[in-house]
Amino acid sequence: MAGTQTGSKTGTQTRSGSGSGTGTGTKAEGSAPGTRRPGGRTARVRDQVLGAVGPLLVEYGFDGLTVDAVAARSGVHRATVYRRWRDVGGLLADVLDAAGDDSWSPPDTGSLEGDLRALNEEVRDGLTEEPSLAMALIAASFRSDGAAKALRRFWEDRYERCTPLIGRAVERGELSPPVDARRLLLSATAPLYHHLVLLRMPPSPGLPAEAARTAVLAARAGAFSAR
Repeated sequence: MAGTQTGSKTGTQTRSGSGSGTGTGTKAEGSAPGTRRPGGRTARVRDQVLGAVGPLLVEYGFDGLTVDAVAARSGVHRATVYRRWRDVGGLLADVLDAAGDDSWSPPDTGSLEGDLRALNEEVRDGLTEEPSLAMALIAASFRSDGAAKALRRFWEDRYERCTPLIGRAVERGELSPPVDARRLLLSATAPLYHHLVLLRMPPSPGLPAEAARTAVLAARAGAFSAR
């Protein structure tokens, strides 16, 4: 969802130069990637390594992303990269876990429809920018179990951060409680992913607003009432 764009304000932004929230949290040596946030030299090494992963993935795809290539691009000795990240899956997982360390928050436009439209515009921008690290990471998640799990954690975090958006709508009287925020958010953003990721269709300028409006109408009709 929002935040998976490279270089954007949304919260898929990574330390590897991507933007919508794809970002940091490394592992202690010998433990799973993303379990510890280091400081000092360890942090610098991590930044160097993760800063190389995204560009290489976008340039060469999953099959062209290797630990040796990351070591060469980052200037970090290959033994260090192997010791700390083990393999490409560990590198990708850490890139995604790192993205979750940012301060991204959902838009606040003053209305539910406006918030969802702005959220969808962020999603669209992240999936259509050139090159799109978000699209590259999504594709890689089908090739790496570690990346798939990390991507799921990233999106779970993003949807959780968006929950206050629904709470604000209830407080303004736009929706009647109780509302299942997660179902509403999924309904609002899913058309963007279906259109751009699954169907690989060209961006539709009106889709972010249309999907937002449809979700709001369904919510007002009680489609997302919490059970």
